Amino acid sequence: MWAPLFGLLLGIALGLAFPFTFPLAYTRYVAVAILAALDSVFGGLRGSIEEQFDPVIFITGFFSNALLAAGLTYLGDRLGVEIYYAALFAFGVRIFQNLAVMRRHLVEHFRRRLGANLH
Repeated sequence: MWAPLFGLLLGIALGLAFPFTFPLAYTRYVAVAILAALDSVFGGLRGSIEEQFDPVIFITGFFSNALLAAGLTYLGDRLGVEIYYAALFAFGVRIFQNLAVMRRHLVEHFRRRLGANLH
């Protein structure tokens, strides 16, 4: 559970310590890359909470998500079509699904641990 969380916190700290401005032409790519990274981090946290975390799956998922999203964005730029919206939508949906599953799992865990009925 600590690897994805540590990576997220390290990335935020580095981003705050070394501010960098991307050229306007790359904003779509950066937005998609950030969502791809967040999707991987939340997927890793979910896997860790469910005790199914696999670092190889985490790393390969991170890079394959980023490459696919960047490829879709590039293809859309070449075709003049906003294809990157599909990647943004897919990553957004998966992030919220992972958060919902983690929340349910943690609530059930605390219910069992406290022995209280929190309905």
